[in-house]
Amino acid sequence: MASDRSVGLALGGGGARGIAHILVCEVLDELGVEPALVVGTSIGAIVGAGYSAGMSGRDMRERACEFFGRRREVLSRLWRARPIGFADMLRGRQLSPQFDPELILEMFVPGIECLPETFEDLRFPLRVVACDFYGWTESVTGSGPLRPAIAASIAIPAIFRPVFLGGRVQIDGGACNPLPFDLLDGVDLSIACDVAGGPSGDPERLPGVIETVVGAAQISMQSIIAEKLKSHQPDILVRPETNGVFVLDFLKSEAILAMNGAFKDDLKRRLGHALESPFAEAPLALAT
Repeated sequence: MASDRSVGLALGGGGARGIAHILVCEVLDELGVEPALVVGTSIGAIVGAGYSAGMSGRDMRERACEFFGRRREVLSRLWRARPIGFADMLRGRQLSPQFDPELILEMFVPGIECLPETFEDLRFPLRVVACDFYGWTESVTGSGPLRPAIAASIAIPAIFRPVFLGGRVQIDGGACNPLPFDLLDGVDLSIACDVAGGPSGDPERLPGVIETVVGAAQISMQSIIAEKLKSHQPDILVRPETNGVFVLDFLKSEAILAMNGAFKDDLKRRLGHALESPFAEAPLALAT
């Protein structure tokens, strides 16, 4: 579908729920749309980097389903990537329960070898969002080394250790800008994909410790998004179906994509309509 309208894509944070970002990339591919700008937070930075490097949505789907479909291999790699082993303990290394985010990228991101060394070598412009821990603000990177910027963006507190980037201590971008649609400067049509999700389940049951911590983070991210929407709205805001998907449920990648067939069809229809319109329209929100 030929269109003179430039399109910007914002992919939010949400762990394994962000596998659904691949569907948005597939829709753009099927409509023949090349984004003028991609911005991503956390898992959105990973998918956004793959897409900006020239990987198609279908390619990312196939790689994700093939890799995370091999449960034994994934668990084996997770064991090898553990923060410290017995030999390290004997050498007197300091114990740390946090994973190295750069190592995780290398071991668990299908197609990581397709990423160039720098932002400048990407096919589409990309901005990656992290959070400056001591600066109390977002940190946006769009030039220089690519993988360290992504590692900082995915550094979920307590799970991954923080990353030094640009001389600053940085953590997961979801802590300050979980859905960075406000960074889509100068595009005619902005698309934002929110996969933060939120607590769900039996309201008469007390949640466990991990469930409470993760749920609190989701509530915080949704509060940030809600406040941003009061002053600045993307043209199309989409929220894929992610109920029942935990932050690290990457082994459910195929199921996440399968449960969102209707979501993809609806997005394709609405985006196609927006691209055909010669004028900017009111924001189109797709409910979960």
